[in-house]
Amino acid sequence: MNKFKGVFSLIVIVAALGYFVDLYDLVLFGVVRDESLADIGLKGQELKNAGISLLNYQMIGFLIGGIIWGVLGDMKGRLSVLFGTIILYSAANIANGFVHDLTTYSVLRLIAGIGLAGELGAGVTLVAESMPHEKRGYGTMIVVVFGALGAVLASKVGEIGWRNAYFVGGGLGFMLLLLRIGTSESQIYAGIKHSNIKKGAFFQLFTSRRRFLKYLSCILIGLPVWFTIGVLIFSAKEFAALVHVSGTVVTGKCIMYSYFGLAAGDLICGMLSQILKSRRKAVVIFLCTSMISFVWYLFIREVTVSYFYFLCFILGAFTGYWAIFVTIASEQFGTNLRATVTTTVPNFVRGATVLITLSYVALRKFFENQTGSLNSGVLYSALIVGSACILLSLIAVLSIKESFSHDLDYVEELN
Repeated sequence: MNKFKGVFSLIVIVAALGYFVDLYDLVLFGVVRDESLADIGLKGQELKNAGISLLNYQMIGFLIGGIIWGVLGDMKGRLSVLFGTIILYSAANIANGFVHDLTTYSVLRLIAGIGLAGELGAGVTLVAESMPHEKRGYGTMIVVVFGALGAVLASKVGEIGWRNAYFVGGGLGFMLLLLRIGTSESQIYAGIKHSNIKKGAFFQLFTSRRRFLKYLSCILIGLPVWFTIGVLIFSAKEFAALVHVSGTVVTGKCIMYSYFGLAAGDLICGMLSQILKSRRKAVVIFLCTSMISFVWYLFIREVTVSYFYFLCFILGAFTGYWAIFVTIASEQFGTNLRATVTTTVPNFVRGATVLITLSYVALRKFFENQTGSLNSGVLYSALIVGSACILLSLIAVLSIKESFSHDLDYVEELN
């Protein structure tokens, strides 16, 4: 137990609760989307189109917010971001509980997305800079494992009514804000905060071929995680029909069980990384298990609802390397760019969900036209897109340097 000594610090707890709120909101929208849109008067195809539109607004918010909070995290400090993000998110979520029209709903989803975008990156950056290299993997593991439970809470709270569920999210955010009073900035960042060193220069990530390829690799490593969530889990009913599930599949439960799996996977992957003293080896192992879980999910037939929910858990568990993925991003760059990278990378992966789903839909239509079979379209398109995500991720993780024992007290030389 000595290896866990000092891991459960206030900084780790605060970061973990921040990610808990982050995933609560992200999953809550998927759970209450149809109910909320129906309640404000939408139905049929109009409801489906509005649901896609709102999700896109939220994802755009993550992309915008990722850049804004990442740059501010390097220019003004990690703590300033942790306070700013939670205030903006909490206010937007409480306001979301009062909406009665689609336009207001869209604006508030955009604002909530911007608000939440900085939570994980700033939290992981602060944790990574505040812990010795031999223990920081445990710290970020705790952040992501506990955070994943926010998705589980969302799947249950969604049952109390969508307006109340948004109020709960906003209330949790303001409670977390109070807890953050008393936390301190990392000493590594404090050492350069008032210096003339260029900080938070987002576009400098693209002016150097070395930095750009390393940054791109950090993003690509996370693609299979959001392929699993964005395609296989959020469209679970469609895949349930493909495998001939005997019974009614509830999307909210699929999300809940998959995030239980993600929490378990992140715990195992984090421990494995510490045992192997390697981030890369742990991710490669989990990418192999991801492929196994995709094939299992797509090719199993004639199963019960309980077995299908078990498969959702397996999908999450076998793809549960999000903690190590974000840790890798934080360890690849110097202190003056670290928050920018660690905040933008996971949000760009989330944003890539749009491209992943568009690719899946386009391929599905192509195979349906070629074979005349809806099931073939779903099966082949999911298999191709999922395999491509894993291949890109494997190439990316093998192209970067091992970062387990990196000393993070250094800066990037920028033009």
